[in-house]
Amino acid sequence: MSETSDRIAFFIGSFGGGGIERITAHLAHSFVKLGINIDLVLNRSESPHLWRMPAETRIIDLKTSRLSMSLPGLVRYLHQERPAALLAADHYLNEMALLAGRLSGTATRVIVAEHNQLSKTTRNANKLKGRLTPIFTRFLYPWADGIVAVSDGVAKDLAHTASLPLEKIQTIYNPVINSDMLASAQEPVEHPWFNSQDIPVLLGVGKLEAQKDFPNLIRAFARVRQARQSRLVILGWGPDRPQLEALIRELGLEADVDLPGYVQNPYAYMARASVFVLSSAWEGLPTVLIEAMALGKPVVSTDCESGPFEILAGGKYGYLTPVGDSEALAEGINQVLLGNPRAVDPSWLEQFGLEMATQKYLHVLGIEPSVSSSPQMTRSLS
Repeated sequence: MSETSDRIAFFIGSFGGGGIERITAHLAHSFVKLGINIDLVLNRSESPHLWRMPAETRIIDLKTSRLSMSLPGLVRYLHQERPAALLAADHYLNEMALLAGRLSGTATRVIVAEHNQLSKTTRNANKLKGRLTPIFTRFLYPWADGIVAVSDGVAKDLAHTASLPLEKIQTIYNPVINSDMLASAQEPVEHPWFNSQDIPVLLGVGKLEAQKDFPNLIRAFARVRQARQSRLVILGWGPDRPQLEALIRELGLEADVDLPGYVQNPYAYMARASVFVLSSAWEGLPTVLIEAMALGKPVVSTDCESGPFEILAGGKYGYLTPVGDSEALAEGINQVLLGNPRAVDPSWLEQFGLEMATQKYLHVLGIEPSVSSSPQMTRSLS
């Protein structure tokens, strides 16, 4: 059997500003503190978000313009560097990682993590490749040395959709709550609506796309606005922005709804919001919901598959409303604004902390921490 190093590799593709990248950075910082060497494998390394990773991270640049072209470089990386484990955390990256692991012929453990419900992703796919995903999953996922799901709902959906044994899938909640997040929440916010307590501000955060169903939130806000003076801010970027702006104009809400776009520090906004609202049509494990709860914010969420029901303990720690029901979503928001929030037991949130996630990931990766370090560098494999 081929020897492996004491190194963990994260295969991301391109390092954007989304939730998977933030989770990767949290885990990487935790691993480095335990003396574990880290590689971040990218098909292209140009990114303004790499500052999130620890300085000790070694960046492996495969130098390919498209993810589909990264397989040869990933195979070459595994064959040359032989990390102890490779962790991929997005579905198409997972398939690429499993193929590369098999073709490299090394002893590297390949772990794949699912962050969304496979059935929903497939049903909403626009391309044939997306609709064929369950077939590829049934064929490739048995090659994995470990399969992680970010919620029980995601695990059950993956097992059913891809005909995988549920016992082969381990649920590990995302490492959401950490000291950096709590510190970032204390930073100032320039947006004037958050610097006054006179008018309550509702907050939504996420990519402006169908999954997040922000039209539902905007329509719910229109109902709330009829009952009391309030404002709505939605942080994020995405293809649906023109449609959302049109809906805001249609409902006459231009003075009370703002779409500032992507912000690097959403936590400072969360800490100052009156209510955090998740309006999604489906999810895997909505980390923003956990972040808002950790910052002491009352939350209202759709009871979408999957995640919110688990996070809110079936509605004990926040209001759950039917998917797409703007009237029910508005009623939940109004209950909070009337002074009826559902308080969260701090001990409940411990399961979403970085320490617990770190230990569970180390176990599935097959890693025993040891004291070691490596200088920061960027490599091109050719």
